[in-house]
Amino acid sequence: MDFLTSCFLCLLLPWLLLQAFNSFRNRSKLPPGPRRLPVFGNLFHLGDKPHRSLAKLAQIHGPVMSLKLGTLLTVVVSSEATAKEILQKQDLNFCNRTIVDAVRASRHNEVALPWIPVSPLWRALRKVCNSHVFSNQKLDGNQHLRRDKIQQLIANVGNSCLKGEAINIGQAAFDTTINLLSNTVFSMDLVDSNSSVAREFKETVRGIMIEAGKPNLADYFPLLQKIDPQGIRRRIGVHFDKVLNLFDKLLDERQESRKSQDSISTASNDVLDTLLDILEGGFEEFNKTHATHLLLVLFVAGTDTTSSTLKWAMAELLHNPQVLLKAKKELEQAIGKGKPVEECDIARLPYLQAIIKETFRMHPTIPLLLPCRAGSDADLCGFEIPEGAQVLVNVWAIGRDPSIWENPNSFMPERFMGSETDVKGNHFGLIPFGAGRRICPRLPLASRMLHLMLGSLVNSFDWELEGQISSNEMNMEEKFGLALQMAQPLRAISLFV
Repeated sequence: MDFLTSCFLCLLLPWLLLQAFNSFRNRSKLPPGPRRLPVFGNLFHLGDKPHRSLAKLAQIHGPVMSLKLGTLLTVVVSSEATAKEILQKQDLNFCNRTIVDAVRASRHNEVALPWIPVSPLWRALRKVCNSHVFSNQKLDGNQHLRRDKIQQLIANVGNSCLKGEAINIGQAAFDTTINLLSNTVFSMDLVDSNSSVAREFKETVRGIMIEAGKPNLADYFPLLQKIDPQGIRRRIGVHFDKVLNLFDKLLDERQESRKSQDSISTASNDVLDTLLDILEGGFEEFNKTHATHLLLVLFVAGTDTTSSTLKWAMAELLHNPQVLLKAKKELEQAIGKGKPVEECDIARLPYLQAIIKETFRMHPTIPLLLPCRAGSDADLCGFEIPEGAQVLVNVWAIGRDPSIWENPNSFMPERFMGSETDVKGNHFGLIPFGAGRRICPRLPLASRMLHLMLGSLVNSFDWELEGQISSNEMNMEEKFGLALQMAQPLRAISLFV
């Protein structure tokens, strides 16, 4: 028995040594990274602000580093050059997503544009967005739907001004963003109405944002996905179904209205009519399920990211009074003091455009973008990225990179004056919407909405912080979630100009 055991150990030991050697060799090819703990890996390195924690780690380990988040091997890139490598040069290999567990609710990951792999279905949905929903021609044709909402925003702020009440900028931005979207899509409000449906819709969208912004253990330990230990997928599924059912009902109602011979139908030129035109046109790859999930993405992702960017822009203007004065001067000279901004005015407001770009640079709404997935083994700056690895692009760190930006922690819109830098995925130092084939298709609409809201608020009112707080005393702390939000509500008092 001892002899057999000794023989077995003699055979086993070389095999174990070979496996250990291969494991070390494979790991040595990975990008460098911090020391890992058993089971949890580098999860505790993330903290409550992962974009900042990862940026600090990148200063130690370099612009390409690897971490083990639970069982998930993750590579983080934090420079303009490495972002370009992932999102442009090797875009085909890294264009698909790591699926976070929350979006598996209601099978959203199987039909929603941001999550499905590049495929004939993805190309069909992308074509619907680029050619039929977010094209400049379509947006030019329905800009009147957004004009009314901007006028309503100004009226609401004016009422608070008369009463001497402070404005919760984040709440006003959220409500206006939803209504700008709902009028662009449905030619109707989904928030300002006092109906129970409007209130429920608003609460449901908020609920999705809260759940989606929570860290989820099932993302780091896939074996836990079956039990959904924190209940995030279950709760978000309830919210998803409420919104999807509402959109399904609105689609049916509009379809019946279009069929009715008694109704005097005039083309609303909104997104809903566009989607119905595509559905009734026999576009095989696009069905009603795709339409409702596309609307779900538009409202949930679009509302939180756009309203968050507007709030950060207003915060930076109040924090930097000289920038605010310069913006007001440009608006007064270009369109006249006290007037709301029209979409046709945006091209004549380069400083306002620079303010939006600078806000994107310092406060990207999705600081790590959506997670990429390596489709096959790849070489990145001499390191091996194995198939299936998650890849995160830290656009927050890139926006604060002193090798790209002078005084990167200062809000200086002037850096973009006379510059050709844009946010359309052409300049990898500024990619808040991503780049490559998976760049966010909402970009044209989001850009219009932000310039309309910010320009109109600045030109129509003078602003001061509630409680006579000075600009130097402002709380500019942030909290990580579905979008990068301000840690404290931004409250300001408006005064008629």
